Amino acid sequence: MKRYFPFFIILVILGLTFAFPSIEYDKTIKSNFNTGDIAWMLMSTALVLIMTPGLAFFYGGMVNKKNVISTMLQSIVCMVIITVMWGIFGFSLAFGDSIGGVIGNPSTFFMMKGMLGNTSWPLAPTIPLLLFAMYQLKFAIITPALITGAFAERIRFNSYIIFLVLFSIFIFSPLAHATWHPQGILFKLGVLDFAGGTVVHMSAGWAALASALYLKRRNEANHSPARITYVMIGTGLLWFGWFGFNAGSAFGANHLAVTALATSTTASAAAGVTWIFFDMLRGRKPSAMGTCIGAVVGLVAITPAAGFVSVPHSLAIGIISAVVSNLVVEWRTRTTIDDTLDVFPCHGVGGMVGMLLTGVFANQNVNPANTTGDGLFFGHTHLFLIQLLALVATSIFSFFGSMLLLKITDMISPLRVSKEDEVLGLDMSQHGEKL
Repeated sequence: MKRYFPFFIILVILGLTFAFPSIEYDKTIKSNFNTGDIAWMLMSTALVLIMTPGLAFFYGGMVNKKNVISTMLQSIVCMVIITVMWGIFGFSLAFGDSIGGVIGNPSTFFMMKGMLGNTSWPLAPTIPLLLFAMYQLKFAIITPALITGAFAERIRFNSYIIFLVLFSIFIFSPLAHATWHPQGILFKLGVLDFAGGTVVHMSAGWAALASALYLKRRNEANHSPARITYVMIGTGLLWFGWFGFNAGSAFGANHLAVTALATSTTASAAAGVTWIFFDMLRGRKPSAMGTCIGAVVGLVAITPAAGFVSVPHSLAIGIISAVVSNLVVEWRTRTTIDDTLDVFPCHGVGGMVGMLLTGVFANQNVNPANTTGDGLFFGHTHLFLIQLLALVATSIFSFFGSMLLLKITDMISPLRVSKEDEVLGLDMSQHGEKL
């Protein structure tokens, strides 16, 4: 029965495509579309998508050789599964008509209805609604993929698919709705999250910590990266794609996109060089792995702040986030927590540092759409306290919610591979493939 059920779902989806063709055309609204904005957002959508293969290389190069294919596939499979879900009901859960400010009505855009014609998203009026939906899809894809580094080398592939579906529905979608929907509870509070500090990185980071604790340690203690060159390629793809991630969140080819692009690249550079120098300060050799991890931490930390802070303050965010994450990585190695690729110290902690520093350095001269106020650095406390509140609430929701979803998944299908399969390697035991 287990063998037939997944394909049965495919047949149901096929039936839905006939029952709900979604060909209604809206001519009632005057179009405000801007071709320059559309062109930039098409490019940004493609840029964010390339981040997921980049993440596959980034993670795949860090694991043992016998687990490279499985680790990379865990990222790639998000591209196919989440995209199908998003087209059916996922976009509605995140951006549909608000239900209590915490989740969208799944029927609002069911099967992508209402996407033709002049319709647009209220906060992105110069691009078609369908383009906005496809752009946001790429965030939904990469978020569960980020978690995979925490339970790498020991999770059953079938069980992982169940978990990523549940995570997307019950963790990512509510956070996206609460933070980015005009009626979302965090949005209405004035929380600033330009491109995903809470929605993407903190949610994935806390889910990663929950996963590492739930699945416990690997049976093999040794850890030798398979291909550091893969990590370097992945870093380049992530940095390249992150311009769409952050600058694209301006939803147009405008000055705000330029600011977000500039702050993103400077924060990443500052974090990369800080990681190297901090390692040297502590008596370690400057490494390719450390440089790459530092650069990605900087990108993570600047994500919530990219469109709200100046370039000098983006440098500060990069430097501070690199030091903090480096210290948390060191702390993690002295515990029994087996977060395989340090997802929580880098993405979770990096996202939290970025959220707090947004509350420190945000300035309304950078982005007048920031109606919450200036940050702590400029003598104002309101925004910082709002960011702190969002950090605490998101952390609690993401960690305990993920722990519950892990337990539910484990009841449906055991999460952990057998000791024999783990020793053999997930490439062979789960997929029958090897490098």
